[in-house]
Amino acid sequence: MRESPAPSTCEAMKFLDQAKVYVRSGDGGAGCVSFRREKFIEFGGPDGGDGGRGGDVWIECVDGLNTLIDYRYQQHFKAKKGDHGKGANRTGARGADVVLKVPAGTEILDEDEETVLADLTEVGQKIKLLEGGNGGFGNAQFKTSTNQAPRRANPGLEGQERWIWLRLKLIADAGLVGLPNAGKSTFLAATTAAKPKIADYPFTTLHPGLGVVRVDGREFVLADIPGLIEGAHEGVGIGDRFLGHVERCGALLHLVDGTSEHAGKAYKTVRAELAAYGNGLDEKPEIVALSKVDALSPELLKQQKDRLKRAAKQTPLLLSAQSGQGVEAALRALLAQVEEARGEAKAAEPRPEWRP
Repeated sequence: MRESPAPSTCEAMKFLDQAKVYVRSGDGGAGCVSFRREKFIEFGGPDGGDGGRGGDVWIECVDGLNTLIDYRYQQHFKAKKGDHGKGANRTGARGADVVLKVPAGTEILDEDEETVLADLTEVGQKIKLLEGGNGGFGNAQFKTSTNQAPRRANPGLEGQERWIWLRLKLIADAGLVGLPNAGKSTFLAATTAAKPKIADYPFTTLHPGLGVVRVDGREFVLADIPGLIEGAHEGVGIGDRFLGHVERCGALLHLVDGTSEHAGKAYKTVRAELAAYGNGLDEKPEIVALSKVDALSPELLKQQKDRLKRAAKQTPLLLSAQSGQGVEAALRALLAQVEEARGEAKAAEPRPEWRP
């Protein structure tokens, strides 16, 4: 078997789905100590203004982005400090906010990579991650009947800072899983307008791909991820990091290469990796299909089908993305599972309380 070539720098940079960034909100401006000094005003009194508030850190989900590549080159984001207060009761200007723009499906995680701070799934969502520090009081705020000439002012409060992880999980209705060279990219290319790289060596797919499937007048989004091999959860091959992109899927289409040595063992290998990854992937509705059936003799086809049926405990679909055999049946089966998942998600949405 040919060894898969190492990804070029250009290929590796095409798709970035994880980034660690440092964010800091702005410090508040200091208050001012000042007294009125106009001519003919004998007892002017204090007129020191307050400091301006520091800028906040926002994260916004925007349209037109599909990777986190912008955060490969810049990892530090700091909001501006508030201006200091000035005399004549002038408050310092507020510090400018900093806004991190991310694609739909981005999770914001704490530095431990486990605590989810936010999950931005829709364009237009915007959350305030860190608040800027308050500005300090000027000496005008400390004037009392017994202290009419205060000579003190507060410094501004410091801003907040933290390291966070941005993790992109593609929003797709259905996902393709299987060993390398199982025919996933060919299936995606045959059923959508996507143009994934297709070749006769393992790990042709180096980053996830999306395509829109149209069947029976309806649509759903299909995701293709790099192939899994035994030990992927331990980092073997490309590893299982890209499985995060099918966590949101309503159903999985598990393609098993009919030309492989043993279809049942190939199926169990991928299922073991899904279980090892966790996050409920091994519990998702699964449609099993034996691919590349056009390359099999009738005897071998029956043998591989029986092996896969015993391993999966369901009758597999027979398909060939190259010839189109069984593709429509697979898409209709996926659509049924996707619409069922959509219905369950809609039913789970909280309904607004009715009030007369």
